[in-house]
Amino acid sequence: MIAKTEEDFNSLKEIGKIVASIRDELVQRTIPGITTKELDNIAGELLEKAGAISAPKSEYDFPGYTCISVNEEVAHGIPNQRVIHEGDLVNIDVSGSKNGYFADTGVSFVVGEGEEVLTKICDVAKKAFEAGLKKAKPGSKKSRIGKAVFQTARENGLTVIKNLTGHGIGRTIHEAPDHIYNYNETGDDELLKEGMVIAFEPFISTLEEEVSQTEDGIFITEKSFVAQYEHTIIITKDGPIITTL
Repeated sequence: MIAKTEEDFNSLKEIGKIVASIRDELVQRTIPGITTKELDNIAGELLEKAGAISAPKSEYDFPGYTCISVNEEVAHGIPNQRVIHEGDLVNIDVSGSKNGYFADTGVSFVVGEGEEVLTKICDVAKKAFEAGLKKAKPGSKKSRIGKAVFQTARENGLTVIKNLTGHGIGRTIHEAPDHIYNYNETGDDELLKEGMVIAFEPFISTLEEEVSQTEDGIFITEKSFVAQYEHTIIITKDGPIITTL
């Protein structure tokens, strides 16, 4: 989507604020003993209260209001009776729509006290996002974002997941540009445009650079720890606007 009107900007900010507040509430409510389904039910209630609609449920008939991934699950985790424990690596990914506008956001974090490497990959995912964000300017090549992400990972002794990417968003949950890579991929390079809306989401990994997908559509890892950090942004000449802070 290319945001052009005041309505576009205001509506994108509105749904961005909604999904961000739900993301933050779920992070706060993630304590040892709670199940991913219980967290997801909280999200459903909050979406309804805000007059918003779950994007995965409405667009893909996903069996949950949100995607909640734990440990070996990297993305698209299905909320169920899985109990969260102290030291688990959890990813909360919330996307939704209101009045025909969409936003998508996610964050990985450690529940309570956990392994030092888990805290590290979460911190580096945020740093990689911040590095890529500096390259999100009208007229800049899309690949510069991914190059900054990959360099940040490498500088910290880590790597990226290459088969999970960001994407365009705005009037649907996934739209052009189809991919915002987390490495220097120039094969489908293009120039970023004024008003372009994207979901930018670095996935930082300790070892593997690709993840596999289960029959249920969950992306999993066998040998790595992986953390994600995602926001929806609008690219403008005055700097990117993060709608999901």
